[in-house]
Parts: sequence; structure tokens; C-alpha cells
Amino acid sequence: QVVFSRFCSPCDIKELFCTATGLSRNTSISLLDSTGAMVSIDPTMPNNSERLPYKVVPVIGGQLADKEELFQNVLTQVAEQFSRAFKINELKTEVTNRLAMLEKRVELEGMKVVEIEKCRSDIKKLREEMASRNNSSFMEDNKKLTPRRDVPSYPKYMLSPQTIDALRKPAFDVWLWESNEMLSCLEHMYHDLGLVKDFNMNPITLKRWLLCIHDNYRNNPFHNFRHCFCVTQMMYSMIYLCSLQEKFTQVDILILMTAAVCHDLDHPGYNNTYQINARTELAVRYNDISPLENHHCAVAFQIFSQPDCNIFGNMDPEAFKQIRQGTITLILATDMARHGEILESFKQKVDNFDYANEEHLKMVLIKCCDISNEVRPMEVAEPWVDCLLEEYFMQLFPQIEEVMVQPLRESRDRYEELKQIDDAMNEVQKKKRGNSSGGGQPRGTSERLTSESKAFFRELLNHVQLSYEPLVLFLLGFVKYKDHTGCKALHPFYSKIKFYFKKNRG
Repeated sequence: QVVFSRFCSPCDIKELFCTATGLSRNTSISLLDSTGAMVSIDPTMPNNSERLPYKVVPVIGGQLADKEELFQNVLTQVAEQFSRAFKINELKTEVTNRLAMLEKRVELEGMKVVEIEKCRSDIKKLREEMASRNNSSFMEDNKKLTPRRDVPSYPKYMLSPQTIDALRKPAFDVWLWESNEMLSCLEHMYHDLGLVKDFNMNPITLKRWLLCIHDNYRNNPFHNFRHCFCVTQMMYSMIYLCSLQEKFTQVDILILMTAAVCHDLDHPGYNNTYQINARTELAVRYNDISPLENHHCAVAFQIFSQPDCNIFGNMDPEAFKQIRQGTITLILATDMARHGEILESFKQKVDNFDYANEEHLKMVLIKCCDISNEVRPMEVAEPWVDCLLEEYFMQLFPQIEEVMVQPLRESRDRYEELKQIDDAMNEVQKKKRGNSSGGGQPRGTSERLTSESKAFFRELLNHVQLSYEPLVLFLLGFVKYKDHTGCKALHPFYSKIKFYFKKNRG
């Protein structure tokens, strides 16, 4: 019997199963229920009983010992006896014929879908060509974003009733799930809300779209695919907890879910303030007006422009236009520069609230979901703080390097130059003393150069406006993070400046 807490990770549970069954802890295992179906090993897996036990099966690949040939012969003889006893060849022929008929039907249906998609693509190209001929001048965007790769379908996980129930609650622990499991959960949300059925979505296209979404989220500390899943799961739970399907149309529900999935696509890890101040390509392209949010929208609809990823392919143009406009409005509302404006407008409407003003309510909903970590349990919310701080630090480093590190590098180079001159002059002084009978010497070059180097350090301190101790701590921080920030050039300078501070502490 294996008992575990709901806070256990899947790896811990697997080790418990291995220990209970006498296997080594690092053995790969599969968990099967009484019907032979695979069960996902996670804290929310359903309980079993003595009547309906689970079966632990070690996964061993390609291990055939010296008796491989003997086993093969025995298996061949057994297969021949079964074939004669149960007329397997006749059954195989019948099954093959039926499969061939089914494959033919699927092929014919698939050809119809391909022909329809081809016609739509041809019509779209014709419209674009006509529009380009009618316009006297237009710009071509050679950097049109497309999905990074045509990925195969991900494995379908069987979600337990406990997992499905937990998925509808804000306390859902997003840290227990891997990427493929999160993709399965997102797919379940679209099916569970009736969006796939109501909008006639192709389930395979939904899978491809979710995979493409996953591939277009960068591996940032905070703004990554897990954050996308976190926001979408909170939106899904709010739809259930607030009974929004009774207040909104299915089109509105589709807009809310899709905007949550796409709201941070291709986020570079640097916020709008950085983009605008650094005059990046995104800031120039979107005229400093919500450059990141505009970019997220553009990437989202570049993905939808691919027939294999267009979950709206079976909708009429007017419905698609409404969904596109609604999705863009919600993604643009996630810009924190508009937070005060949207919140103030909502405060004015909340006293006499009317669900007819659904556009503003949807903007408030996606904003709540985007910053929803604070309302989750502490063990779920707290790791996000570390992720956010790490991303902010990586964003801050280029600015620190420009303002503070560059003067340090220049001063280091000047110090090395002075040190070389100082050493050379000391050698000359030694030779002169050896050839001279003595006598007083004027103020030495070494003393002059030492005072000059001290003056450089004082000038450096005045430049960065720091006292001695904070500057040492600053340098210690960069030495600690030098492998992460690429600031290895600062390391040789650190020991010299630290020695200087110790010697001249007063």
C-alpha cells in the first residue's frame, strides 16, 4: 500500500511505487488500472481498492539475454498453434479487409477537407493579389512570423476525475505538470467548455495549434508557457466559479480563453519600458504604443494564418472578424500602462453594473487572470516571485553595465597602464641608486603615480555616487553572477580594487 500527500511531486510518487514493489528507485515504470489503461502518476490520481488494484509495470527496453533465440523459437511455435486452433489467419484477413474499407473512407473524407482548404487558400491569395494591385504603394513584411516547426501530435493523457475537478479551482498547482500534460489540460478545457463542438473545430487542428503556441513561448524565467497555462487555467476556473457561460455567449467564452492562451506569445523577457527606452525594433514598429502586446497579437494571428493551425477555419468571415477584434482588445488590455485607466473606468461602472457592458468586464477578467498568482496558495504563488525577480535582474543588467560597469572597465585599463609605468620607473630608480653614491632624491615617480591612481578611484566613486562599502558589495554581486551575465572582464579588477579598499578604508 502506498500513501502520499497531495503536495508530493510525480517523481516522489514514482519512487514510492518502486520502493513498494521492490524495484530500484530509478526504474522507469508504468501504472495500469484494472482495465489495462495507463494512469497518469500525479497527486490527483484516483484512489484504487483491493477489488480494483493498480498494476506497476517496469519499462525495460531492448534487454534480451543469451536465450533470445530460444524464446523466439518457442514464441513462433506457440503462435503457429494458436493460429491453427483459432483460425487467426482468417480473422486477420477479415480485419484487414475492414480496415482497408475504413481507410478508404477516411482518405476520401480527408481529400474533401484538403480540397476545401486548398480552395480557401486560393481564394485568400486571389484577394491579396487584387488588393495589392489596387494599392499604389504598400509595404512587404519580410519577417512574417510562422510556426517554428510542424510538430507531431503530443501523447493524450487520461485526466482523472480528481484532476478535472481540481482544474476548475484557483488552488490548482501548476508546478506539478510537464509541458505535454499542460497541453492535454488546455485541450480538455476547450472540449469541456463546448467550444470544439459549438464552433466545429477540427480536434487535430486544435492539437497542432496548441503545440505551435507552446513553441512560440520563449524560455524566459517568468513569461513562459507555464505562465500562459497558469493564466488560462485561472480564466477557465473563473468561467466555472462565476457561471460566466450563463452571462456570456459562447463567442465571448472563446475570446476569453483564446486571449488568455495567446496573451504573452513570443515575449522577449524585456518589458515595454525597456523596449521604448532602448528603441528596439518592436518599439519602433509600434510607435511606442504597447509594443509587446501588439507583438503578441501579431504572432497569434500569424499562427492562425496557417491552415494547419487555424482553429477558426470553419467559421464565417463575420464571426472570425468579431473573434479577432475581441481577442486583440483583451490582449492589449494586459499592458500595465493601461492598468489605472481600465481600473478607474471599472470603478465608475461597478455600482450600476450591467452585463450588457461585456467588453469592459472581459478586459477586467483577463487582467485579473494575468496577475492571479497572488490569490493562489502560498506554495503555488511564491515560486513565481523568484521567477519574476530573475527576469527583472536580467533586464536590469544591460542598464547597469552601461552606467556603472563601463567606467569600471575604463578605470581598470588606466590603472593597469599606470601600474606598468610605475614598475618600469621603479626599475630605473633601482639602477640609478646602484650607480649613485647617495643623496636626496626628489619626490619619486612611484609616489606620484600612486597618488594619481588613487585620484582615479576617487573620480570613479564620484561618478557612480557610491561609498566604498556598497561598491565592494556591488562588485561582489557581479563576481557571483559573472557566469550568468557575461561580466567576466570585471573579475581580474575585483581583487585589486578590494585590496585598495582594505588598505585605504579610512
